[in-house]
Amino acid sequence: MRNFMIAAAAVAAVGLTSAAPANATYWACKGGHVACGSSAKAKPSRNYQPQRAVRSKVSRKSETTRSASRKTVKKRVRTSKVARTSRKRHSGHSGGGSYSGLASYYWQPQRVASGGWFNPNALTAAHKTLPFGTRVRVTNRHNGRSVVVKINDRGPYVRGRVIDLSSRAAGVIGMKGSGVVPVSIAVVGR
Repeated sequence: MRNFMIAAAAVAAVGLTSAAPANATYWACKGGHVACGSSAKAKPSRNYQPQRAVRSKVSRKSETTRSASRKTVKKRVRTSKVARTSRKRHSGHSGGGSYSGLASYYWQPQRVASGGWFNPNALTAAHKTLPFGTRVRVTNRHNGRSVVVKINDRGPYVRGRVIDLSSRAAGVIGMKGSGVVPVSIAVVGR
């Protein structure tokens, strides 16, 4: 029985390797800018050299117009990013400024950027840019509770979040049930 199975597998393998597709011309690639077997026209890539050398003057003019419109779009995007940033940061009475955004919390024991070990029971936090040792007041904007924490780590690395609190600090401001809440941050000092 084993010999029969081996012989059948060998015949199938030889048959599959020598079989040709029914319509080989349908699957032939037409070039680097066309996908094999695709009926839709694909746009050529920017760095496709042979096609770039054959362009007419009319297409060069339209490309100049397109690049000019791209620059204005980039300028608009850059302006809106500046406006968004200025809304998040405004100078406050604390001298160090105040920020607002989303806060999250973490509890896993791990090394922190300042060199020590993370203690989930300490009133500490992670911020992207504030110096280590800076004390900040974090206020939950949903319920008005606040806590003063010490920056000892870097983060959060999630877009839109401005601070990561320790588990205890999150419990003090009542955000453990939510996970992520809007907060106001004011620098108290060092």
